Amino acid sequence: MIEKHIQQQFNEFNRLSGKFAPFIASIPHKRIASIGRALGMFMYGMDVRHRRIVRRNLKFVYPGWSPERVKKVSQCVFQNLGITILEICQIACFSSDDIINKVNIRGEEHLLKAMQNNKGAILITAHLGNWEIVPLFWPLHFKTPLTVVARQIQSKTINQWIHGLRTRFGSRVIYKDDALPEMTRTLRNGKILAILIDQGIKSSLGIKIKFFNKFVSATPAASLLAMRCKSPVLPGFCIRNEDSTFTIYLEAPLVLKRTGDLSADLKSNTQIMTDAIEKIVRKYPEQWFWVHKRWRKYYPHLYPEDMERRRHRRSRKKQRAQSKMSQSFFQKFKD
Repeated sequence: MIEKHIQQQFNEFNRLSGKFAPFIASIPHKRIASIGRALGMFMYGMDVRHRRIVRRNLKFVYPGWSPERVKKVSQCVFQNLGITILEICQIACFSSDDIINKVNIRGEEHLLKAMQNNKGAILITAHLGNWEIVPLFWPLHFKTPLTVVARQIQSKTINQWIHGLRTRFGSRVIYKDDALPEMTRTLRNGKILAILIDQGIKSSLGIKIKFFNKFVSATPAASLLAMRCKSPVLPGFCIRNEDSTFTIYLEAPLVLKRTGDLSADLKSNTQIMTDAIEKIVRKYPEQWFWVHKRWRKYYPHLYPEDMERRRHRRSRKKQRAQSKMSQSFFQKFKD
């Protein structure tokens, strides 16, 4: 019954997006930007919760910024999100030529040189610009699939749609749950693995490092794979240009620590990779995903509403457990 309901949701989503996406695809690129900015400003005005998160994050890492600058960049962040949402619908209807013509690439010589060792390559990246266009462009340009490590979207309907978008031209998606063996296999087969490393990790496996000189919990996956497979690690980012095109920047491989002390090397290399992310975010702050509660683990006071929701959730969970125990007790008593 649940599967039938999900399938109905998926069919409805496809039906609506099938009508909506072609309409958006027909809008000129420059119009998409202006409409997306308007959508972003609407979201900024209506979405109080995420507006607070963005502004608190910016105030936290840029204490010297004036309130006016924080507000302006916050609005730009939402405008970028609005544009990204419309672009995702638009590129879903793009031909391969449309994708090629919309994206430029800089620094591919770094990748070609790194691939000569036949150890594959790890592309570390961030939720910056429009990150969803990279797995579409990559196989068209390099004639080889890109394997992307992704987190499952809670909505199965949207997750299936996004999965189809990412794999449309041949890229592969590995989901984070139990993904390490498949990621290792990808690199040992000499392929390219892309990992988004700019968001927090919930499990106890996260490594405590600094991002914008503030403590965060970061995934050690890219560091562990680089050490295990001896694969080069290249930062790569997709930046939106003013003319509504994109530029993918590929940087030279990072110089990693290999002292033999696994714990120390994991921490050092994860910090090196995170520093590369911070460098590009500082350059394009308005294009990063500041909506994420990146500093929640070590600075929970930044998000007091989140703490309150957690308390209510735990309270409701406890009440349900107690109610279930009471029902079980009375049922046994009746029996």
